[in-house]
Amino acid sequence: MRCYVVGGAVRDRLLGLPVNDRDWVVVGSTPEAMVEAGFTPVGRDFPVFLHPQTHEEYALARTERKSGRGYQGFVVHAAPEVTLAQDLARRDLTINAIAEDPESGALTDPFSGQRDLQQRVLRHVGPAFAEDPVRLLRLARLAARFADFTVAPETQALLGQMVVDGEVDHLVPERVWQELSRGLMEDEPQRLFEVLRSCGALARLLPEVDRLWGVPQPAAHHPEIDTGVHLMLVLQMAARLDAPLAVRYACLCHDLGKGTTPADELPRHIGHEARSAKLARTVSDRWKVPADCRDLAQIVAREHGNIHRSADLNAAALMRLLDRCDALRRPQRFEDALLACECDARGRLGLADAPYPQRPRLAAALAAALAAPVQGIAERAAAQGLAGPAIGEHIREARTAAIAAAVAGAVSPSPPQPATPLPRPAR
Repeated sequence: MRCYVVGGAVRDRLLGLPVNDRDWVVVGSTPEAMVEAGFTPVGRDFPVFLHPQTHEEYALARTERKSGRGYQGFVVHAAPEVTLAQDLARRDLTINAIAEDPESGALTDPFSGQRDLQQRVLRHVGPAFAEDPVRLLRLARLAARFADFTVAPETQALLGQMVVDGEVDHLVPERVWQELSRGLMEDEPQRLFEVLRSCGALARLLPEVDRLWGVPQPAAHHPEIDTGVHLMLVLQMAARLDAPLAVRYACLCHDLGKGTTPADELPRHIGHEARSAKLARTVSDRWKVPADCRDLAQIVAREHGNIHRSADLNAAALMRLLDRCDALRRPQRFEDALLACECDARGRLGLADAPYPQRPRLAAALAAALAAPVQGIAERAAAQGLAGPAIGEHIREARTAAIAAAVAGAVSPSPPQPATPLPRPAR
């Protein structure tokens, strides 16, 4: 039995990057021998085991044969006679098909992965790449991680053929979201979508995003004009500001409605916010996006125009905005919405370093509303015989007054005052 480090751990070490996890391939063993040696079996589709001390994954060397559509349509053969070279041949990219002997440090590199690392090329190992559509997504995600790598021309052609052959149509939501979410969190997330678009996969997976290219916007607000270009700039800004996943997903979905603007209304996009919110929900449902990402995308799509224009809103209108965003109950989500809107505003040609005063102003408004002494107000109102909606109206008035003071410059609300009779709200 021989064990080798394989895949991303070898790749990243050769690139001089930190190695956080190591995957191993085991040649010349059986499942029974692995269990006898103390390993814990965890693989459902093929023999994978956890090391008894390090808990790293050890997979038996195997070959794969296509038996159906999608990433699950494979027959796996794992046996002691499967060689290291055969195992490496089933891998996706040459840069991931390098094995390292942990004792000698010797590298087994049958597909010139080291050459492609040096030349910064993403190249498929062989024709079997096309049998697993997840590999297309993984390549696009790696392009987002390794921004200075290019896709080999023959690999680019193969990606397009995979789309034509319909392999992409058999991807399941869980795998799409897994790769999409990981790609969004890379340093250059826009490259994920550029690669998917270049081979036609974006039109199949996210047609709502794909159709944004070529859609004009008013140059006065969007010097880059093209909506697809704007979206890529927004994603770049989200990465620059180290935004969390939910914010980056909200950025992806915020302008989807512009792709459905009638041609006779262009370059204006009247009412695109409501259309964007509806399309964002469609995308989220299709790929089973987690609730936190789905809900933030809805809010940002629906309200980003109002947040951009919030400098023109008075305290009462700001209170209504907070209510629509459920900001008093979910303050962190509102903070995330403001960050997404800043990414949108600064994700425009020549405006990457422009200030976005709406964000601190609305954050101050929310802080003031949350700090309003609502308990005392409610108690005094109840003592006067008020109940239900009447008490709620007094609380709302107090919060609105606190917002007015905050946005006028008094960010810290005044301390609670001694109890005084409250006027009844106007009917």
